[in-house]
Amino acid sequence: MAISPPLLRLEDISLTFGGTPLIGHASFSVHAGDRIALIGRNGSGKSTLLKISAGIVEASSGEVTSDRSATIRYLDQSPDMSGFETIGDYISQGLGPMDNPHRVSYLAQELGLDETRSPHGLSGGEARRAALARVLAPQPDILLLDEPTNHLDLPAIEWLEAELMRSKSALVLISHDRRFLANITRKTLWLDRGKLREHGQGFSKFEDWRDKLLEEEELEHHKLGRKIVREEHWITHGVSGRRKRNMRRLGELNQLKAQFREHQRPEGVAKIQTGDGRASGKLVIEAQGLSKSFADKTLVRDFSLRIHRGDCIGFVGPNGIGKTTLINMLIGHLEPDEGKLRHGVNLDIAILDQRRDALNPDETLENFLTDGSGQSLVVDGKSRHVSSYMKDFLFKPEQARTPIRELSGGEKARLLLAKLLARSNNMLVLDEPTNDLDMETLDLLQEMIADFDGTVLLVSHDRDFLDRTVNAIIAPELDHPGRWTVFAGGYTDMKAQQGLATPPKRTDRKPTRTQSAEAPIPKPANSKAKLSYNQKYALETLPGKLEDAAARIAELETQLADSDFFTRDPASFNEAAQKLEELQDERAQMEEKWLELEMLREELER
Repeated sequence: MAISPPLLRLEDISLTFGGTPLIGHASFSVHAGDRIALIGRNGSGKSTLLKISAGIVEASSGEVTSDRSATIRYLDQSPDMSGFETIGDYISQGLGPMDNPHRVSYLAQELGLDETRSPHGLSGGEARRAALARVLAPQPDILLLDEPTNHLDLPAIEWLEAELMRSKSALVLISHDRRFLANITRKTLWLDRGKLREHGQGFSKFEDWRDKLLEEEELEHHKLGRKIVREEHWITHGVSGRRKRNMRRLGELNQLKAQFREHQRPEGVAKIQTGDGRASGKLVIEAQGLSKSFADKTLVRDFSLRIHRGDCIGFVGPNGIGKTTLINMLIGHLEPDEGKLRHGVNLDIAILDQRRDALNPDETLENFLTDGSGQSLVVDGKSRHVSSYMKDFLFKPEQARTPIRELSGGEKARLLLAKLLARSNNMLVLDEPTNDLDMETLDLLQEMIADFDGTVLLVSHDRDFLDRTVNAIIAPELDHPGRWTVFAGGYTDMKAQQGLATPPKRTDRKPTRTQSAEAPIPKPANSKAKLSYNQKYALETLPGKLEDAAARIAELETQLADSDFFTRDPASFNEAAQKLEELQDERAQMEEKWLELEMLREELER
């Protein structure tokens, strides 16, 4: 069977920036019907390679050829909409004379865009969707898509996935969305340390193939080191032959040493870990009948939930449906119109705000991480130099005084994570933490969440990340505005429970947490049930015991505040400090017990 000529061919492409090679001797072809994933670390040059393919960037050397009749469309990360009166005009500009003009209205509607609206003043997400509609409208021979799912919510991502799977266009995709890539692609290009490697299968097989290549590379590097040792031994102790032969072998040894020195290992991965904050109570949040409306729009209606220590709960749904409103009510940052909310004891909340425009572009990394306090910060109770801490998140020491405006989107995401995780907290609220992170850093973030002893509330449109991390999903009932449902398990489990999908067997999913998030709290089956005598007695006596404990704690804190106490009597000081710690733990346990009994009493009285 004859193979048709490629629609697009890149041959021996090299690119150098400021004397530093970024891409070296890369070659690949795009044939009709290809579905190609282009994979690489942030900063590896994959977006630049896609722009070279589109004719936007010129390579330092090499050749780009394409079929003259082939139409190619490139998804621009920063679309220029100046000169267009409406969004529809902008989308229509991508059409050719033979293309279907009705595609403009269809795509605008599917992507939630008003085609009659002016394109000026659009949000980043709206501009991104308009650019996506523009490249999809002509149904080109080749689509070059750089992070097409950015700024899309889950329904839009799943729509785009289905649209591309129906499309006859050849695709080259850059994305950090594993599920999206696995479902669409059938071939993989891996750009690593300037070298482009090709794998004849889709992304679902990529990671095993990559790991095997890296293991083989490390083995070859080790063998090279052993060969150098043998050659040095021969030069020093071998039987002398003719001088010419010895000089040739010495030259070969020097070449081997140079090759060994110049071996470029894979770039390191971020070392993401959280500080060990004090433990929260077992019951973290109890919500009963929460409701919230703005004007005539109800975002939350009669929502009830219990969250326990160790839960990782994902919030999904279309943009604007009320995910942020619901979370803000649960953590106490927004007052509900109706309902009751209780927090457990010792709750320390940290929030990752992914609004990167909130970052001061003129502030340096060092100043941001240390809050302007110098060159050190406290991480997990220990002082660390800011440059050392930055290395954990793949920043170079010389970037300490770099203004934030010079960072890429992925670097800004890592910087925000670095600032958040330096603190000791027992509850994390993560709003789209995966934005712009490469896959290796995503893996580390996943492991951090799995190892975190506290509670996590997570908003994400990344289906694979949700499946790997959460033990429950909270999703809106789209047919009943304001209603939210709790599903046990990850995103795929939720779809199965909704009857929309059959959960696949996942061997890669790490069982991170027990499924303890509870659905709306039911009323007791026996309406005549009562508290036991012991429960009544505890409920009556615990408030007095808590007052006594608080008084003793205050007394000990006053003693320990005396700067001369330790000098006068070290043994008594240590004894008092130990007693204070025991009393604080005892009070926390009593508070938790009282809270549980009080909630039980209210349930029985309803």
